[in-house]
Amino acid sequence: MKRYFLCILAILIIGSISAQNYSYEASEAFPFGQKNPKAPEQLKDFAPLIGECDCISETRKADGNWNGPGKMTWRFKYIMNGMAVQDETLKDDGRHSGSIRQFNTDSLKWYVHYYSSVSAVNNLPSWEGGKTDIGSIVLYREQKAPNGMEGFYRLTFYDISNKGYKWIGEWVSTDETIVYPTWKISCTRKED
Repeated sequence: MKRYFLCILAILIIGSISAQNYSYEASEAFPFGQKNPKAPEQLKDFAPLIGECDCISETRKADGNWNGPGKMTWRFKYIMNGMAVQDETLKDDGRHSGSIRQFNTDSLKWYVHYYSSVSAVNNLPSWEGGKTDIGSIVLYREQKAPNGMEGFYRLTFYDISNKGYKWIGEWVSTDETIVYPTWKISCTRKED
């Protein structure tokens, strides 16, 4: 009787473990995962970016001139069983980075937490924002200018299509009348 009970218990445990369904995670059929139908609809904002792109990245030097272009791969995928989006950049210079992107249905905003291989920090910097009426995705983080002026560091994805997208990082004044680009990236979707 005890042996019978243990066999039934083992079958139930194995059945419950295998019943856990993570069908929206990356798989052979969907290497970048899938959006979970239970996820906020706004997760579709990043749908055109899901996958891998070859990109050219340019950053501004301290003297105001632009550094030469650098190559990078930018990869977006669904994570947490299709409930959020993660991206990672793999750069030729070895300075890799990534973000976790979650949509908050209470505030109706995206919250994006950034991390980098350059240094590990105890608190990840974060941006917040959303999709505009013209289809761009705009995110902000409070940041003072080097001269102490109040403002934001604004990140914008734009010209989004099935062929790729562009991205720009800019310091902007609080009223956005002063705009100073510091980083720009142009991406082309990799061929399958």
